[in-house]
Amino acid sequence: MFDIQEALKNIGPYVEEDDDDLLVCRCEEVTKGEIRRAIHSGLFTIEELRRFLRCGMGLCQGQTCGSLTRRLVARELHVPMTEIEVATSRSPMRPASMKTCGLDDEGGK
Repeated sequence: MFDIQEALKNIGPYVEEDDDDLLVCRCEEVTKGEIRRAIHSGLFTIEELRRFLRCGMGLCQGQTCGSLTRRLVARELHVPMTEIEVATSRSPMRPASMKTCGLDDEGGK
């Protein structure tokens, strides 16, 4: 079983860096420092970071910040970037008219 306390001990304490105020995810305005703090508090996967900080969930769906976030996670965890699993792709949800789905306004064909 994965021991989160042991993993936190291995990566060491969060130490602020000069560029922690840089925006990594422009869509959701998530900074490098926020991502690093989240990692040092125990969020080790891209999915956890997405749910907690919303990085990668904006208009670009992680096209801009996805690799930057993965690189930060790999660096903070002291592992190769290839060990960090990419986020699950999801289609953007947008309202669609019934006509688009092949139905009339009453739900019939």
